[in-house]
Amino acid sequence: MQFFYGQQMPLRILDEAEFWKHQEEEHTVVIRELVANLEQQFVDALRKWEKALSETHQQVVRFTESVIRSPYYVPTKLYQDVLQLVSFCLQQSLEFIKLCQIIKTESKAVSENPTAKVVLDHIIRESEYFVGIAQTLLYGANHTY
Repeated sequence: MQFFYGQQMPLRILDEAEFWKHQEEEHTVVIRELVANLEQQFVDALRKWEKALSETHQQVVRFTESVIRSPYYVPTKLYQDVLQLVSFCLQQSLEFIKLCQIIKTESKAVSENPTAKVVLDHIIRESEYFVGIAQTLLYGANHTY
């Protein structure tokens, strides 16, 4: 991600969050579809996560619409709310990563499916990528963009 967006930085932050929350939501389906005999506890957890990630994705979309409607100046409160949402997205991704790691290590169905292990590793890496982006943005939030 580039960091030269100036006044449009909040929009760029939200663009990243929107993309990655949608990815994580889709990943819950990928895992369930890939591992046909996945234990019910994990299927249930992934369904709950799908719903939660969808809700976060929609919240990001709503914030994006608010920022778009402030093309010349993003009010301080809105910018602070964007940063809070990004912080929430970061924490949510960290928790989703934990779930994926638990499924990878504790699921008998996954242990018998080498492709599922590779896919879970890929999903974890993608969420970790978003975590890195979000952390960088939040640590740099003291700067005026």
